[in-house]
Amino acid sequence: MFYIYSMLLRHIPFLKAVLLHSLTAFGGPQAHVAMMMKTFVHRRPYVTKEELLEYNGFCQLLPGASSTQTITLIGYKRGGVVLATLTLLIWILPASILMGAFSFLLHYFDKRALHNDIFKFIPPMAAGFLLYATVQSFNTSIKNTVTWIIMLIGAVATFLLFKQPWIFPLLIVLGGLSTNLSRKRIPQVEQKPRKIRWWNFWFFGLIFLIAGLLSSTARKENWANRKPIILFENSYRLGSLVFGGGQILMPMMVEQFCVRPEAPIVKQTNREVIQINNDDMYTGWGIVRAMPGPVFSVASFSGGMALKDMGPEMQLLGCLIGTIAIFLPSALLVLFFFPIWHNLKKYAAVYRSIEGINAVVVGIMIAATLYIMKDISLMEARTISFINVGIIFGTFLLLQYTRIPAPLIVVFCLVIGYFI
Repeated sequence: MFYIYSMLLRHIPFLKAVLLHSLTAFGGPQAHVAMMMKTFVHRRPYVTKEELLEYNGFCQLLPGASSTQTITLIGYKRGGVVLATLTLLIWILPASILMGAFSFLLHYFDKRALHNDIFKFIPPMAAGFLLYATVQSFNTSIKNTVTWIIMLIGAVATFLLFKQPWIFPLLIVLGGLSTNLSRKRIPQVEQKPRKIRWWNFWFFGLIFLIAGLLSSTARKENWANRKPIILFENSYRLGSLVFGGGQILMPMMVEQFCVRPEAPIVKQTNREVIQINNDDMYTGWGIVRAMPGPVFSVASFSGGMALKDMGPEMQLLGCLIGTIAIFLPSALLVLFFFPIWHNLKKYAAVYRSIEGINAVVVGIMIAATLYIMKDISLMEARTISFINVGIIFGTFLLLQYTRIPAPLIVVFCLVIGYFI
C-alpha cells in the first residue's frame, strides 16, 4: 500500500497532464495521438517519439479504442498496471460523464442547434495537430527508400479506404513484413523478456463467454432485469470486435441498436433486444464528435438511452454499464498483448518490423490529415476559408516552434469559434 501511495505521489504531474489532455483532446483518434506527441513527448518527455509511434502502431493491430489503448500504454510504461488503470480512468471519465449526462438532457435541446458554432474551427485545428505529428514522425521514421515507399503506399491506401475497418491492421502487418525482406539492415537486438500476465487474457475471454451465456439465458427465461444484462453483452461485444476506431464503431452501434430490432426475424420471434431511436443515436454521434476525449464514450450515451424507459436510476446504471463494457476489452487486450510484443521484440524479425510499422503510421497520419482537410472549406473565396487555412498553419507553427501547451491552442480555437 505504501508503495502504491508513494508511486501515485511521484506521478501526480503525469496524471494532471492526462486530465488536461482528456479535457482538450478533440478531433478523433489520429488527432489525439498528435496531441500526445506535444503533451507527452515534447512538453514533458514521458515517452520518446519512437515509443509513441510504436505504441500507436501496436494498438492499430488490436480491436478497441486505439487512442485509449495508446495513452494506457504510456501510463503502463511509466508505472505499471496501477498507473495504467488510473490513466485509463482519468482519460475516459470526463467524456463519459458528459455523454451520459446528454442521455438525460437530450429532450431539452433543439437537436438542430446542438452543433454549435463554437466547434467550427476544431477540424482545422485537428488538421494542424496532425500536420505537426506527421512532420515530427517523418523525421524519426522515414530514413531510406523502403520506408518512403511504405509511407506513400500506406497514405494512399488509408485515404482511399479510410472507413474500412480492416485497412489499419492490414497495412501495419504488411509494413512490418516489408522491412523484413532484408536481414542486413537491422541486426538482432536482445531484450529482456517481460513476464506475461495471462490473467488479463483469461479474464477478457471469461467475461465474453459469461456475458453471452447470461444474455441468452435472460432472454429465454424472461428475467425481470434482463435489459441491463443484454446491454452489457452488446456493448462488451462491440468493444471487443471493432477495428478502426470510432468511425467503425458508429455503424456497428446503429446496426445493433437501431437496425437489428426492426429485422423481421426479431419481430417474429419476439426476441428481447435493446432498441434506441435512430434519430437519437445519430444525435449522440454528432454530440460525441464535438466532445473532447475518446469517441468510444458515445457508449455512455447509448447505455443511458437504452434504459431510459426504466427510470432515472436504471438510466444512470445504463450509462455506467455502457462505459465499462465498451472500454474494458480495450484495456484487457492491450495490457495482455503488449508484454508479449516486448518478448517477441528480442527476435530480429520482429525488431526489424518496427521500422515498417512506424513508416505505415506516418502514412496513416498523412492520410488522416488529408481526410480531415477534404471536409474543411479551404479553397473558396470566403473569409471562413482564409481563417481555416490560418488555423491549420498557425496551429502547426505554434506546436513546432513554441512551448505553448496544446490545451491552450484548443481553448483559443474554441474562443475564436464563439466570437466569429
